[in-house]
Amino acid sequence: MSAYHLSESKSIAMMKFLALCFFVISLINIPIAEARIRHYKWELKYEYKSPDCYKKLVITINGRTPGPTILAQQNDTVIVEVKNSLLTANTAIHWHGIRQIGTPWFDGTEGFTQCPILPGDTFVYKFVVDRPGTYLYHAHYGMQREDGLFGSIRVALPDGESEPFAYNYDRSIILTDWYHKSTFEQAAGLSSVPFQWVGEPQSLLIQGKGRFDCSAANPPMKADVCNNTNPECSLYSTTVVPGKTYRLRISSLTALSALSFQIEGHNMTVIEADGHYVEPFVVKNLFIYSGETYSVLVYTDQDPARNYWVTTNVVSRNATTPPGLAVLNYYPNHPRRSPPTIPPSGPMWNDVDSRFNQSFAIRARKGHVYSPPATSDRVIVLLNTQNQVNGKTRRWSVNNVSYDIPHTPYLIALKENLLHTFSQTPPPEGYDFANYDIKVVQNNTNATTSDAIYRLQLNSTVDIVLQNANTMNPNNSETHPWHLHGHDFWVLGYGKGKFDPINDPKKYNLVDPIMKNTVPVHPFRLDSFLGLKLTILEFGHSIATLSRIFLWAWEWHLKKV
Repeated sequence: MSAYHLSESKSIAMMKFLALCFFVISLINIPIAEARIRHYKWELKYEYKSPDCYKKLVITINGRTPGPTILAQQNDTVIVEVKNSLLTANTAIHWHGIRQIGTPWFDGTEGFTQCPILPGDTFVYKFVVDRPGTYLYHAHYGMQREDGLFGSIRVALPDGESEPFAYNYDRSIILTDWYHKSTFEQAAGLSSVPFQWVGEPQSLLIQGKGRFDCSAANPPMKADVCNNTNPECSLYSTTVVPGKTYRLRISSLTALSALSFQIEGHNMTVIEADGHYVEPFVVKNLFIYSGETYSVLVYTDQDPARNYWVTTNVVSRNATTPPGLAVLNYYPNHPRRSPPTIPPSGPMWNDVDSRFNQSFAIRARKGHVYSPPATSDRVIVLLNTQNQVNGKTRRWSVNNVSYDIPHTPYLIALKENLLHTFSQTPPPEGYDFANYDIKVVQNNTNATTSDAIYRLQLNSTVDIVLQNANTMNPNNSETHPWHLHGHDFWVLGYGKGKFDPINDPKKYNLVDPIMKNTVPVHPFRLDSFLGLKLTILEFGHSIATLSRIFLWAWEWHLKKV
């Protein structure tokens, strides 16, 4: 090769090297959103509070209930140091809706992924919030969630990214029902022989506030126990500016009640459900079930000279619980100024069709559809029934088997190969479909117990059918919300009556189904079913207990059973 050609080759190589250097330098100057670490330190204590004017013992986080809202951006790492200062009680906290990819031991489910946090101990949770949206945290030990140990998680997009809708302000609101009896007393009654039903809740709380009518209490209560002038139970008020759009993140963590939520004079546009964008639709009443989260857009276009009622009502049960009230405060009106109208009445408690219609209306937003596989590798049908164990204790069952929590958490047992600590007999994947009449009380209501688990293969797709049925009371069926830990699933369809394994799968929505982590099974005239699809993408296997899927858990999200 000539000297000329050697010189030319060197020049070309040098030009390529300089171009690469300029490219690298240009990358350095491009702003890249960096994930952050969000560090929280919490202390859990028992304190006397009066959230609905009735003083009782509650669990607080740094003196508050609901606890502080966790604010983060997508892909941030959240670290929460939890000090248990409850003195006589264990605890654990579940991060509801957070998928815990790579960190299942921080899911916070005592008996499944961890041992409880003992009194005086501190446990550090550390996980990545991998997806924007509205989520929750709450106690996952005994009935501590009903003592006030819960709060919101709000995950925003990284800086520079925008959502497919616009709004001016962002607010979080949690709806709960509230009992005056301690959870210790309630738990004792629910597990006693004979079974002692706790009854309907005394109040509904909006963002931890409500107002029980102390004067109507029977027997009468002393002023130091129930006092309607206590400023601690003043109604929750959220201030808005006229002519703006507000994103309200509405969540429910009730112990028993299915709820409706409405704002006097204002429509709501549903845009998000359980962290997934929804094809927008407008509602007057938002139906919401325990464990669900929604985002709605509200435009403040009403008369700015007054305030407006915010109400929540019990649906699906003929309850005696009065509506929960709050105030939408139009600035500059005083936030404690009562609206000049009577609070709007909610929908009829037994209007199941409206609730069905909302469930059918929830579809994935165009441009944000994650299509499910057309077929599945496995089908599991879970029949939800109310039964007796040993002819005495009343419990809920799945496929006629009631769940017993093991002494050793599953995750520890599997890691340490302690398979003798729980049953190795696979649980039933269906029920006697041909002969079981879901509309009547069974002649034999006895159920067996087990701590068995389902094992699901990596990269497999499983269709799960949740079938509702009559309870042990004649002509009675309940609404059941179900929550899946660690995964989202496609909601393929709802149906009325008994699921038909031949014809009903042909009606599945495989075009734009929403993905969720919590769904209700409706009662409709004593029965209904729900079809779901789950693909196992993380870890070597997934485990399902009889009422929970775990290394991920199916959890029936009501507690008063």
